Amino acid sequence: MHATRNPPRGARTLVPIRLFVAQVFAPALRNLQYVSRRMRPFSIIAIVGFPLYYYIWHDLFPQPYENLPLRLIGSALFIPIVFSNRWPSWAKKLMPYYWYATIFYSLPFFFTFMLLKNNGSNVWVESALIAAFVMVLLLDWLMLVLNFLLGIALAYLAYWATTDVVSMNSSYLVHLAIFSFAIAIGAIANYDTERIRVEQERAMLATAGSIAHELRTPVTILIGQTEVALTRNRSVDDLRHTLQSNLEEFERLRAIINDMLFLARADQGERATGLVEVSLAAEVAHTLEFLEIPFEEARVHAQLRGDAVARVNRSLFGRACTNLLMNAIQHCAPGAAITVTISNTPDQ
Repeated sequence: MHATRNPPRGARTLVPIRLFVAQVFAPALRNLQYVSRRMRPFSIIAIVGFPLYYYIWHDLFPQPYENLPLRLIGSALFIPIVFSNRWPSWAKKLMPYYWYATIFYSLPFFFTFMLLKNNGSNVWVESALIAAFVMVLLLDWLMLVLNFLLGIALAYLAYWATTDVVSMNSSYLVHLAIFSFAIAIGAIANYDTERIRVEQERAMLATAGSIAHELRTPVTILIGQTEVALTRNRSVDDLRHTLQSNLEEFERLRAIINDMLFLARADQGERATGLVEVSLAAEVAHTLEFLEIPFEEARVHAQLRGDAVARVNRSLFGRACTNLLMNAIQHCAPGAAITVTISNTPDQ
């Protein structure tokens, strides 16, 4: 008999909460995949912009309040993002949280705090509106609303804690109403979540169509060769030849799968390394050997003039030849002549 120990009530309560939080923040984490290419250039601009605008607002066009340490903190927060590709694997998992925390400090908190410290000057009203616009571009609707609400709340607390005489006139309420309207419209009009869903569906359909197209050719060849072997009386040598051809087609199928895996990893920096110098005429002739078996009703002829040589990936080139010939056979009338010409002469 084994005793079963039930988890504490508190632990049972935390499980659904964690699932709810994970579900709520899933769009934010997914949106980060589409922002990733903008993270580095945005970070570089922020690193330069924070101290640069201290000089602009402090020396060139002096404003009532400036704070260099706050600006240097903003620059420092973006430096690790520029070098995020060098982060260890365990740290890269924390990138979404670090990114959103950095955006929180540098946009809603910093600009709201500076707006309050500058007594709602026109310069900082316009700057805060620009910050709100950038937030709409970078954040999904949930993170946009959370950053706006928490940023304003913490900025006001920081303003209250660092200011001797807190003055909150009616203009602040006007500004808050304008900013709230801008954020609300931005959250409603934010299309990132829907765009991500649509793009994912399109990518899935395109991938499925590509796989179906690539696999249809060798599968059709295998079916044709098998039907011929079953419907005609052939010798053992003929059957062995058919099995050998089928085996080669299975190898071709495996090569197609490997090629697709290679293409799927291409965005991660991998490049083609299997380039070899081949005779194009020989490669086409090799392809014709397989296509003429299941399509004997089509008269396929090869005119291989000269011996054109090229550096190609043999697997990819063979698939290209097979697809071209299969399309020609399937879209021509039965018995129509199909001619393949390979030539290294300038006029061909």
